[in-house]
Amino acid sequence: MELQDFLRHVAARRPLNTPDIYDFLNRMSDAARRITFELNGSYHSMEETRALLSRLFGREVDPSLRVFPPFYTDFGKNIHLGRNVFINACCHFQDQGGVTIGDNCLIGHAVVFATLNHGIAPAERYSMNPAPIVLGRNVWVGSNSTILQGVTIGDNAIIAAGSVVTRDVPANTIVGGVPAKPIRSIETS
Repeated sequence: MELQDFLRHVAARRPLNTPDIYDFLNRMSDAARRITFELNGSYHSMEETRALLSRLFGREVDPSLRVFPPFYTDFGKNIHLGRNVFINACCHFQDQGGVTIGDNCLIGHAVVFATLNHGIAPAERYSMNPAPIVLGRNVWVGSNSTILQGVTIGDNAIIAAGSVVTRDVPANTIVGGVPAKPIRSIETS
């Protein structure tokens, strides 16, 4: 399996459960670890950090991107970041299913993006089910939050620190808790 085949497979939300997929994921994880170990192992200027992330993602990142390492991913090739994105230290991107972050987003310390889930039945436990995570524009995700597979967060939303987001979040809404629930609306005028 090659990258484009895999990306088409996950875009169709087909399960990840065959030997060729497992082999592909192992190779990709090894390649991602090599780059993230380099990124996280010593000081790098922001330009050097962006160059390493461009290698990791397989495409150039926007020059306005700011990331404070350490940064973790076990795949790296299905992360798409807009302009003026800030990602604070210790964030984890399980991006096999796809993580898209819109322009002007702020990601707090130790946020987890988890795009895979396992089958519930014991016989299906090693099967993984991918679904993308999408953040609109101007989203602020507070520290130590977890965003689960298949979640879309609307423009201008805020995720309170420590939240676990299991469902879509409407635009202009603050959510918080475990699981995250609406707290209030945000006035945009």
